Amino acid sequence: MRPAAFRNFLLLASSLLFAGLSAVPQSFSPSLRSATGAACRLSRAESERRCRAPGQPPGGALCHGRGRCDCGVCICHVNEPGVYFGPLCECHEWVCETYDGTTCAGTCHCGRCKCDNPDGNGLVYGKFCECDDRECIDDETEEICGGHGKCYCGNCYCGSGWHGDKCEFQCDITPWESKRRCTSPDGKICSNRGTCVCGECSCHDVDPTGDWGDIHGDTCECDERDCRAVYDRYSDDFCSGHGQCNCGRCDCKVGWYGKKCEHPRSCPLSAEESIRKCQGSSDLPCSGRGKCECGKCTCYPPGDRRVYGKTCECDDRRCEDLDGTVCGGHGTCSCGRCVCERGWFGELCQHPRKCNMTEEQSKSLCESADGILCSGKGSCHCGKCLCSAEEWYISGELCDCDDRDCDKHDGLICTGNGICNCGNCECWDGWNGNACEIWLGTEYP
Repeated sequence: MRPAAFRNFLLLASSLLFAGLSAVPQSFSPSLRSATGAACRLSRAESERRCRAPGQPPGGALCHGRGRCDCGVCICHVNEPGVYFGPLCECHEWVCETYDGTTCAGTCHCGRCKCDNPDGNGLVYGKFCECDDRECIDDETEEICGGHGKCYCGNCYCGSGWHGDKCEFQCDITPWESKRRCTSPDGKICSNRGTCVCGECSCHDVDPTGDWGDIHGDTCECDERDCRAVYDRYSDDFCSGHGQCNCGRCDCKVGWYGKKCEHPRSCPLSAEESIRKCQGSSDLPCSGRGKCECGKCTCYPPGDRRVYGKTCECDDRRCEDLDGTVCGGHGTCSCGRCVCERGWFGELCQHPRKCNMTEEQSKSLCESADGILCSGKGSCHCGKCLCSAEEWYISGELCDCDDRDCDKHDGLICTGNGICNCGNCECWDGWNGNACEIWLGTEYP
């Protein structure tokens, strides 16, 4: 190299070092200028092309708008030491700040976070190295999420049938059964207000006091906030003070109506007279199947023609079995009672009068595990147990269930809004709760 050219190279290298540049383009050559102060040997277009980021069209910003182009080389602005650097002034340290205002969890390299993974397993990642999947490693098995789930940004998402922070616990029921138990009447898992863990919903409690909370219910279907005119978590002013909050719906006192019981209703009858008219021959107003207002019953569910009568005394849902078949397909329903066709009998017309099996065959189908016929509480007919009529509460295929075990509300088993199935209430559409006492259908009229 000639002495003059070598001297020029040293001068240029010194200026670049002083400016805080970390590198220069490989295409740069000190021979682009024949001498100090001499004209650039590159055309203007070629010089600008070298100072422009790849992919940028002609006319785009040179040196990322953070420096000036000198014969194909970017001379970065140095207002603060180290702020802008790189061959095209593309690097600036403060890009490595994260969403929470701190620097990246790894090493800041040319404005990007380079995550520290000494083992080369790639468990630390993210734009700001904010994700650390090492948090998902089970201490005992040393597997990610115990081998029963997947880790996303340090959190385990467990596979079906597993739960826990590290998916270390297994459910004792099938995933299908777990989902079924957590499904709310509207078809959503925990009403989209909770988390399903092994068939039980853990509701998102918005009440900071740690008490019962505003969201509750077996499937988080109840939200008491809906009963307040203006939601205030520290106030107990439900239903405008004129009703009772029932799973997020206001059950207004006599003389009041509205979604929040905010409107007074005029009635010429006294409260006692109104209830007496709604009672009729029943022990409960509207037979426990409706709402009494000024001596008139509104049957629930609203619009369901199966519940009717002046005092809601007729409930044709009682003619249906758990599958919804009316009178077993062998009769007609009249005010909640089955009228069976010839050749059939039973509360739901479920038993044929003629039997095509021997007595031994019939009895073998009626024996319980201990060998007792119909659990000693009924008689056997054609392989089916006929439970004792004297003990009205005995039910079940082998007369082994006690309907008194079903929850009551207002003195009625399953509140009259469901069927007692071996100690558990099977609620009809629109009703929920242990005793089917909670109405979740359309709003009260």
